[in-house]
Amino acid sequence: MSLTTFGAIMGFASEMVGRTKDLCKAAAEKAKDPSLKETLQAFMKEREKNYSLMEQTRRENVTEMILEPVAGLQGEDYEIDLTLPDHANDADLLRIMLALLEKERKFFDDSSNKVPLPEVARIFRKIAQKKEKNLTQLKSLGLNQLLKDVSKV
Repeated sequence: MSLTTFGAIMGFASEMVGRTKDLCKAAAEKAKDPSLKETLQAFMKEREKNYSLMEQTRRENVTEMILEPVAGLQGEDYEIDLTLPDHANDADLLRIMLALLEKERKFFDDSSNKVPLPEVARIFRKIAQKKEKNLTQLKSLGLNQLLKDVSKV
C-alpha cells in the first residue's frame, strides 16, 4: 500500500493504532510474568488514547490537506503479523511486542518527516518518542534472558 497522500498516512496511522490495541489486550491476557502483564496493559491504555488522538487529528486536519502529495512511504514497510500463537509464552509475547513497537516507532518517525502539517508532524514525533520509551521499558523488564534462552533451544 503506497502512502502517497496525507489522508492515506492518517488513515494508515489510525488503522495501525486501532488494530494493535487488540493485540496488546490479547498479549496482556496471555502473559504470565506480572511485570510483562502490567506493562502490556499500560501499552493497551496508551493505544486507546493514541487511537482517539489519531481520529481527532484526522478529523481536524484532513479538510484541505487530504490529497496533499507525500513521497517515500510504503505501508508494507510498517506492517506486522498481528496474530498471537495459540500457545504463546512470555518470550513469544515479548518478541512480538518488541517487533511491533519498533515498526510503529519507525512509521511515526518516518511519517513525522513527511507529513505537510507541522502540528501533525509534532504529534507523530511525540508518538515515535513514546514508542522508543516503550521499547526501552519493555527491554528493561529483565525478560531479555527469556529471549536468549528460547533462541538457544
